This record gives sequence, C-alpha cells and structure tokens, in this order.
Amino acid sequence: MFDCYDALSFDCYGTLIDWEAGIAAILGPWARRFDTASSDERVLTAYADEEARIVRERPTTLYPDVLADAFRATGAKLGYPVADAEAERLGSSVPEWPAFPDSHDALVSLADRFELIILSNVDNASFEGSRRRLDVDFDHVITAQDVGTYKPAPRNFDVLTRYAHSRGLRLLHVAQSLFHDHVPAKRAGLPGVWINRRHDRPGWGATPEPGESVAPEWEYPSMAAFAQVASGHRRDRAAPAD
Repeated sequence: MFDCYDALSFDCYGTLIDWEAGIAAILGPWARRFDTASSDERVLTAYADEEARIVRERPTTLYPDVLADAFRATGAKLGYPVADAEAERLGSSVPEWPAFPDSHDALVSLADRFELIILSNVDNASFEGSRRRLDVDFDHVITAQDVGTYKPAPRNFDVLTRYAHSRGLRLLHVAQSLFHDHVPAKRAGLPGVWINRRHDRPGWGATPEPGESVAPEWEYPSMAAFAQVASGHRRDRAAPAD
C-alpha cells in the first residue's frame, strides 16, 4: 500500500526518540521534591502547553533555551521553584534522551525502500546527539533552527514540501504528534502515518491536544509495526526535478 511513495519524513522527538522519558527524567524527580504524589504524567501535561506557547511566541529561540524557559514556566504554573542550574540541565539534556527500542532497526529496514528525512523541532547540535543515538544516516535533515519557526507553524512544512518537490519525491509524513505534525501536515496536503506511541495510555502527555479533528491515513502503535508493513524492495533514488 506504500508503493506510491519514495520518501518518508519523520518527526524525531516522540516518534523516534522518547522525549517524554527524557523530560520526565528531570522534571519528575524535581516535582516530587515538592509533592511526593506528583506523577510524571501530571508534570508532562503541565509542561506541554508551556513549551508550545514559548515556541509560538519566540520562534527563533534555540531549543535548549526553549526547554529551560518551559521548565521555569512549568514551575511557575505548579508553584514550585526552578533553579537556573535545573533549567539549564533540561536544556542540555536532548542528546541523553533515549531512542525507542525499535527506532534503529525500523529506520534501517525502511531505508532500503525510502529516502529518510527529518523534520524536527530542535536545534542542529542537539539533533546530532540524537542522530548518534539512533545510529542512522538520514538523507536530509530540517530543524527548527534551519527554518526559523517551530512546528506546527506552516513554514516548516512549506520547507519540507519544497525540498520534496525539488527532488521529485512522493512524500509520506510519519509522526506521533497530532498537534505538531498531523494537523499542519494535512493542511500542507501531506498524507500521514500516525505512530501512536501512547496507544496504551490515556491523555496527551508532553504534547498539547491537537485542537481540531485530524485523521491520518494510517495508524500503527510503533515504528516496528509500521516498518514491518512498509519495508520492501530496495529503493531507486529519485532524480532532482528540472
């Protein structure tokens, strides 16, 4: 069913890298210093809207500073103090965030059939740490630092679709976040695969609610499940469009 596509664009954090585990590893213990009953889910939910607000209001801010300021704003929301060292610790933590166990093998399998593109809300230095953790070479990487805005801003998807058009690529977008990815991808005319990493948990976690109804064309609970269906014959590289 995926024969009509020759490139996959991926969200990274939430889809390939477990950003909720990475954020919760720092915010969870911090919150439980003030309330021993505070769950990781409660902290992630409080954090989600603060990060989304900051990147909307300050789209050129580099992601380590976004993380640090979102941590401070989450502290203000919950009524817990955040030391500068704690905020900076979260800001520098992206390269330490774990890859989902199935990400590497799924990407290697898919690379035999598709070009692999990253479209991510991150800075270039932080992504390089995640790329090493994934141990995969991507064909093209587009970061928020490159674009000057963060998803779900339409500009990020404009840059992605222009790249695909210049290469003559038939593109399918693969992501976990309905809010950051599938709503704006649908507006940009891109078909989508929802990697529903939270299929066995209620709520939205570190991702804001999508705010509108969106129905990606396909849904899988993991990258492994998607790759099992989508991987197949080896790809033929598309030539750049005239």
